[in-house]
Amino acid sequence: MRDPLDMTGKVVIVTGGGRGVGRGIAARFLEVGAEVVICGRKPPESLPEHAGRPAHFVAADVRELEQTLAVIVFAMQRFHRLDVLVNNAGGSPAAPAATASPRFSEAIFKLNLVAPLQFAQQANAIMQNQPEGGSIVNIASVSALRPSPGTAAYGAAKAGLLSLTQTLAVEWAPKVRVNAVTAGMIETELAHLYYGEGEARARVSATVPLGRLGTPRDVADACLFLASPLAAYVTGASLLVHGGGEKPAFLAAASQESE
Repeated sequence: MRDPLDMTGKVVIVTGGGRGVGRGIAARFLEVGAEVVICGRKPPESLPEHAGRPAHFVAADVRELEQTLAVIVFAMQRFHRLDVLVNNAGGSPAAPAATASPRFSEAIFKLNLVAPLQFAQQANAIMQNQPEGGSIVNIASVSALRPSPGTAAYGAAKAGLLSLTQTLAVEWAPKVRVNAVTAGMIETELAHLYYGEGEARARVSATVPLGRLGTPRDVADACLFLASPLAAYVTGASLLVHGGGEKPAFLAAASQESE
């Protein structure tokens, strides 16, 4: 019996696959035998690779429709199929909601919501014509499920991405499954900008029930599951990868009061 996580012969596109969570996702699919195409505005210093097999890089700004189409065209010309799309590219710098400019907010929505929709549309057009269909995984964030002070537009865009995931799952079934991974606090090369370092990082980690920040591998494993036959009856779902979330603040406040 074939290992359900064996992706040999499958073709996977990971947007923003050159660093951070995206790099971890790309490396994980390479580990299980897939051919992986990554894209980003600039080439990474090194490509994700496994056992001497590197990912393929295409320069593309996912906010530009013509450039995302070029990624799809590359995959089809090179491999003649597309099995999995992971919409990972996204993010936002901090900006107070009261003073964020319309241009800034529009750019955040375009990167985190419009771009995944457009990329998914192009992937779906391919997958619908394949006997085995395909799988699309959108990388969302817990910012979609709780207040997101300092990144209001980002949180709202990710909430929209979860809604989009459910709708596309209905519209594109049964050929194409569409799911989301809703990630919590993840340890990447930029984690210090959000969670501090040393003792500060330890305090942040302590707020997570599992006692640590997540890793790109944690997110990648969730993506692999959702893209695999193990999730054959899973579509329109949001898989929480957040270590149990954040402990309610009132518990610590009540504990301090009783001391």
